Amino acid sequence: MLINDYTMKTIKYSLSLGLLLSLASCADDQIVDFKTEKPESIAQYEYLNAYDALKTYIDRSASPDFKLGIALSASDFLKGEMVRTMAISNFDEMTAGNAMKYASCVNDKGDMDFGTVEKFVSAAQAAGITIYGHTLAWHAQQNNKYLNSLIKDKEVEDDGSVKETVVVARDFEDGQHFGGWGGATFAVVPEGPDGSNCWKITNEIAKNFWEVQSALDMPFEAGVLHRLSFKLKGSVSGLLRAGFQNSSNYGSCGDFPAMEVTTDWREISVEVTATEGANRFLFSYGDYAGSLYIDDFAIHTEKSGASVQIPVFVVEDDFSTNNMIGWGNNSTREVNNGVMEITNPSQVNPWEAQAGYDFSESLLEGTTYFLKMNIKGSVEGNIGAAFQRPTDYAGRGDFPSIAITTDWKEIKVSTSCTGDGATRFLFNLGQYAGTIYIDDLSLYWEKSSNSIPLPPEEKKDTLIWAMNNWVEGMMKATAGYVTAWDVVNEAISGGGDNGEGFYPLQSASNVSADDAKNNFYWQDYLGNEDYVRIVVAAARKYYAENGGTAPLKLFINDYNLESDWDDNKKAKSLVHWIKKWEADGVTQIDGIGTQMHVSCYANAATQKSKEDHVVQMFEILAASGKLVKISELDMGYIDENGTSVKTENMTEAQHKAMAEYYKFIVKKYFEIIPAAQQYGITQWCATDAPSDSGWRGGEPVGLWDSNYSRKHTYAGFADGLAGK
Repeated sequence: MLINDYTMKTIKYSLSLGLLLSLASCADDQIVDFKTEKPESIAQYEYLNAYDALKTYIDRSASPDFKLGIALSASDFLKGEMVRTMAISNFDEMTAGNAMKYASCVNDKGDMDFGTVEKFVSAAQAAGITIYGHTLAWHAQQNNKYLNSLIKDKEVEDDGSVKETVVVARDFEDGQHFGGWGGATFAVVPEGPDGSNCWKITNEIAKNFWEVQSALDMPFEAGVLHRLSFKLKGSVSGLLRAGFQNSSNYGSCGDFPAMEVTTDWREISVEVTATEGANRFLFSYGDYAGSLYIDDFAIHTEKSGASVQIPVFVVEDDFSTNNMIGWGNNSTREVNNGVMEITNPSQVNPWEAQAGYDFSESLLEGTTYFLKMNIKGSVEGNIGAAFQRPTDYAGRGDFPSIAITTDWKEIKVSTSCTGDGATRFLFNLGQYAGTIYIDDLSLYWEKSSNSIPLPPEEKKDTLIWAMNNWVEGMMKATAGYVTAWDVVNEAISGGGDNGEGFYPLQSASNVSADDAKNNFYWQDYLGNEDYVRIVVAAARKYYAENGGTAPLKLFINDYNLESDWDDNKKAKSLVHWIKKWEADGVTQIDGIGTQMHVSCYANAATQKSKEDHVVQMFEILAASGKLVKISELDMGYIDENGTSVKTENMTEAQHKAMAEYYKFIVKKYFEIIPAAQQYGITQWCATDAPSDSGWRGGEPVGLWDSNYSRKHTYAGFADGLAGK
């Protein structure tokens, strides 16, 4: 889980005058007794002043190895001031929210920067407080761009062989067919040679062959032999012609030999080399009066092993309908006879009149995109074109300026997508006053047809190297000071069955489409069992090689282990998977981290169920024999209507109920987890979350309020530590 950047940004606190004077002469790491100023007219808060620092309530004789922890921003701790003092005064250990995660240290090229980590370690050593490492392996907050680049498709070297590539293929089973002109009618009918769908073209009156045509607009590579293949029959005998054309000037770019039409199905295969400017395929049949039937249409290229670039279309618009979005300056967009007409009535700033397209998926950052279209205007001028992230209107790549003349011309320009979230293409029209005419617009990127996926074993070997490289870098940066780690974070899914009655591991195959796109699931490449074994082995090896002398403690950390809706199935599943990972006789996992991002419920029956399953979770974890750490404890409040209550709306009774639940959780930890298995408890949120926080925004999750005054939850937490 992320720790929020809100923690301790603006700090106001109430201390007595004597304490302020003493602080003036103390170093940042001076142990401080945080007291709460008695709020006006709320005498019930006065009792909190009698409480000592949290860590003083731990019975060190009964729990000698127990560590009380706090999660915070490494940068906030490095600043000193209130955050540093709070941490040292109340806690034994710190967990950095983001600073020690992969994406924080590894850039798009795989370069690693551990500068913040090294400073954090040095400051912790100086303050005498330990660090809990979070986290070595996780599917979230990875540098997906770099990791995916390591396992991308491999270019095949030219071996002199001839390779065939299917440029386009249509079997008409989807009911779609090519368009055309000249008076013919079209349909998809179930009259193919095997009874499947085929394309039926009917031309009733014979004319010149070029007067009735069907077209497919897309670029074809010049200088390359193209083979046209399909199945053909007609209602009468005759001839069918085909070829390539430059759609901007209607010039021929290579004609296939004329093909004989018979009244029986026959296989057609003809070839021609496309010439420069070929961007349209044409069937010409004006001199054929009757019905043509076409099935299994394909155009292939044959060439040596040299790379062939194939367009992958983001937008293909022949303006048979109006699919374009736009706005500004009373500009209009209208389709007339298959041509988009955009009118901007007056000259304004470029961005004050715009038109374009939105995409369902983001463009690929760093990829080159091509914009191709036929364009003219009522007057000469220029327009711009660019990609945009619409959530904040950030630019994501600008095409070169497009010059418009009063004659049709074909343009082809390119740019690279320069960032994430690019889901919009825009024409910036504001400086062009007049009407722009656009036809046959395409926006695409090019993919090599000679690339092949890496074999699974090669992907695995590459990612084992990447994982070892990362773990070695982190162990060098921490130089043996960090002796406990979340070695793997959130590995277990929350649904499904692995065939043994337990949850499987998380995978791109069992999460949402957004999660699959945004995360990097190492286990999909390394294997369900080898994944954890590889990381554990790397951690132990590089810890020992970089100054680690104290025993290294490695934890599997996960959330919803206390869940009542599945009767703690996730906790049971995690214990099961640990046994599988350790079954090789080499892998040793020391502990289990339970995150416990919980809520206190106003509904008594619901709250009782939650408490019962907290107890059951502790019993399951205790029975595992592993060290047990509450790794990310925080709490919200749910009212009788099932609604999460914001801090500003909390009542005193609700705050006190939360305090009792904190006390219950902490006390049960000490009662159920044997002393030898008690690693510790880490409070995840020191203060309540502001409304704009990315983590439980606006909720009363802290032991202190936003001004660092103690809350009732502070007392409940302390009483739990004391066993009261």
